[in-house]
Amino acid sequence: MFLPEADREYLVYKGYGFQEIVEAGTNGLIICDWLLPEGKFNCPNADLLIFIPLGYPDIKPDMWHFFPQILLSQGTRPARAADTIQNFNGRIWQRWSRHLNPSDWRPGSDGIHTYLKKVDAALISAS
Repeated sequence: MFLPEADREYLVYKGYGFQEIVEAGTNGLIICDWLLPEGKFNCPNADLLIFIPLGYPDIKPDMWHFFPQILLSQGTRPARAADTIQNFNGRIWQRWSRHLNPSDWRPGSDGIHTYLKKVDAALISAS
């Protein structure tokens, strides 16, 4: 297990099913059945993968991934900058290329609870 105890406690408190997977030296947090904004995508939920960097939580995560691939509600295309795939844990994940500004992450204060808010905000504004 690589997550700080506070992050693990937060995920349990919120009722998220999650796994901490280490593959080829990469730490991956998988949150099962992440709810997507209603009516925005071609499915109501998907598994969410966040790579947790060495040095976390002082170092922020970068990008996230969904399985299966989610498309905008028209069902014909992914959101902007969400068209690359990546293999992890035996599945092919859709990478969402989103990057936080340095000022968007406060070492010592931020953690998975704040990162998940960034994911939700990006999903709501996806086009």
